[in-house]
Amino acid sequence: MKSSQNRLDTPLGQSGKPRKPRTWWNVSAGDVVLSALALVILAGSAAIALRDKGYDGTGNGAIEQAAAPVAQQVAGEGKPSEAKQVAATESEGSGAQGKPQIIKVPRPEQASERIERIVIRDPSSIGPDSRVAHLPDRALLEESEAGVLPVRDASGRRPFDAYARPWSGAGGAKVAIVIGGLGISQTGTQAAIQALPGEITLAFAPHGNSLGRWMQEARRDGHEILLQVPLEPFDYPRANPGRHTLLVSANDTQKQHDLHWVLGRMTNYVGVMNYMGARFTADEAAMEMLMDELAERGLGYLDDGSSARSLARDVAQRKGVPFAASDVVIDASGKRGDIMSKLDELERTARAKGTAVGYGSALEGTVEAVGAWAREVRKRGIELVPVTAVSFDPER
Repeated sequence: MKSSQNRLDTPLGQSGKPRKPRTWWNVSAGDVVLSALALVILAGSAAIALRDKGYDGTGNGAIEQAAAPVAQQVAGEGKPSEAKQVAATESEGSGAQGKPQIIKVPRPEQASERIERIVIRDPSSIGPDSRVAHLPDRALLEESEAGVLPVRDASGRRPFDAYARPWSGAGGAKVAIVIGGLGISQTGTQAAIQALPGEITLAFAPHGNSLGRWMQEARRDGHEILLQVPLEPFDYPRANPGRHTLLVSANDTQKQHDLHWVLGRMTNYVGVMNYMGARFTADEAAMEMLMDELAERGLGYLDDGSSARSLARDVAQRKGVPFAASDVVIDASGKRGDIMSKLDELERTARAKGTAVGYGSALEGTVEAVGAWAREVRKRGIELVPVTAVSFDPER
């Protein structure tokens, strides 16, 4: 008896007829086309992935393609062994201080043209190599009866530039600290060189001992250095700066003789600063003689700020001498609390004016206070710089 079940009673998806098993001989043409298309797409994707990653799986395939124009140029220069390396290595940092990073930028549409170069240089890397900073530059020395004296070289290059310590060149508040009197006390000199960071400028007294040895040690530690010149004070000779003091009453020949003796005491300094000298720095003719000599030799001048009657700034600007003046004597009282207060004053001056210069002596308390201050000042947004960085230089 036939079933009376109609379509409404039939379960969905079931016709009631048994389905034939699916075998290869009853696959339709449409199924074959779709399968073939899927295989083509899969193969194409795999090819693209292999091309981008490189056959070695390192992801260098794209780099090799970009390096093709560079490789052609290197091969044209007779250096085919460098072709595969040049694009990868030149896009990385130099890794060596003082060497610029070079990035070669190929232009694929004009691969035959010369490669454009972009040179990226860290401003703080410009300057003498610290490994040879203690060695004098022979081109900047002049033989004389007083010894070797600093001088410009044949191209006009100055000791002020050659022996300057590099700095960042960035804007913002900057403070320079100069510690003088180095070379008098052996233990004090060694302590100052070791305890103070390289950004602190050190000034050596010409009557000190072993100045050449101390200069080399200071330069190896990164310090920029000055040489102190004894100048006549108002109460001379009761207050006597020492032998070969430059006197206002002396003739120009004697002044030059005394100055040359001082300048020949050491090498590798960027300039000089006064030691005492309230009377000398207030005399225009005497200061013109001094500044003429400094301008000819390519040296800078720092005024310690101890005399309000000093004409150093005006004469230095007329003669084209790099100049800086101390804003604050940081250790006039010698007490640590007062020294720290003066250092705070320097920070305020730097924030207001952009730059500030402080001067102190190589006393134990001063060295300790400045060393502690220098370790913290960067956290307050102040950059510690050498004195050349804050000098007014007519040749720049």
